[in-house]
Amino acid sequence: MKITVTQKAVKKIKKDYPLIQSEDLVRPVETNEWVTFTDTQGNLVAKGYLGKQNKGIGWILTRENRELDVSFFAERFAAAKNRRNHYYRNEQTTAFRLVNGEGDGLGGLIVDLYEDFAVFSWYNETLYFNRKTIVTAFKKIFPEIKGAYEKIRFESSLPESKQMYGKEAPEPLLIKENGIVYATYLNEGLMTGIFLDQHEVRGRLSDGLASGKTVLNMFSYTGAFSVAAAMGGAVQTTSVDLAKRSLPKTKEQFTVNGLDLEQQKIHVMDTFEYFKYAKKKELLFDLIVLDPPSFARNKKKVFSVAKNYGDLIEDSVDILHPQGTIIASTNAANLSPEKFQQLIEDALDKKGVSYEQTAAYRLPDDFTVYAGFPEGNYLKVYVYQLKQ
Repeated sequence: MKITVTQKAVKKIKKDYPLIQSEDLVRPVETNEWVTFTDTQGNLVAKGYLGKQNKGIGWILTRENRELDVSFFAERFAAAKNRRNHYYRNEQTTAFRLVNGEGDGLGGLIVDLYEDFAVFSWYNETLYFNRKTIVTAFKKIFPEIKGAYEKIRFESSLPESKQMYGKEAPEPLLIKENGIVYATYLNEGLMTGIFLDQHEVRGRLSDGLASGKTVLNMFSYTGAFSVAAAMGGAVQTTSVDLAKRSLPKTKEQFTVNGLDLEQQKIHVMDTFEYFKYAKKKELLFDLIVLDPPSFARNKKKVFSVAKNYGDLIEDSVDILHPQGTIIASTNAANLSPEKFQQLIEDALDKKGVSYEQTAAYRLPDDFTVYAGFPEGNYLKVYVYQLKQ
């Protein structure tokens, strides 16, 4: 199917920008077929697809005049696999990203590896509609995968998670990351029990940053940061999350690593309420991890990174040792690294403390970022140490 794009869109596409927006089309079109994008003279500009998705309305796949068939997708998968050779050679890590959307030339599709199983996340309806071609190509390049699951991440009435092909994964499926074991569940809604994009930060905790320290992990989910800290020699961890499931899930993560639950504290409560509780009890921590969702709502409060992250920093300073460390993290794609850093430092300045930024992290290299689409590098993590 041929679709005409504006002259402005042509210039953008020629500069390697892969995301299609509604204003890029000369007239609105809806289709689940592969698309040939042309200029107003009918000349080929690119090939790709439109479709229901969370950002934009479609993606460019190639500027070459070629069929979007099994052979095409197999080439993309082979290149993605080759980029991750060093992960395959690392026996200490058995879960990582295989395909990172536009970073691997496949905007709208993410595939993660968990031991011998793959998890497909479909962010674009047209890609999902054409999944037979894509999965056939994937099986050619990844024949070692024993089974696959899929997550539907565009607006749909489809089940958000189900098995796609092959064997069923055990529950829990135990994976390794930096030599540490984590319990994952591949068919429990959209989540699996671990966010793989944080493996470098967790590696820093297990490599010594947490050694001999008391660690507070806010918005702890299943406690992965806490487990990494405990395995790295933390004398005690405290995990705080509002979700009731966080208690059994976090206990499980400690247990599969043979860690003593007596040395770990787990609180199911609102993080801002915990700050009040800790301050009242005069608790002090050596290291605080702040990794909230971009947006969250409970009965009392609406939280957004852009508006409320500074409050988290200020509250953390009140219960942090004078030479303590804050790991400040966000996956908010709409907040630039510069603005996030400024937001943190403004809050620290407001508290009147001296500090030094000691480390910074973006997405690890299995989360390949496409040079023409820098906003795809959504993760921002800054480590600050307070100074007396």
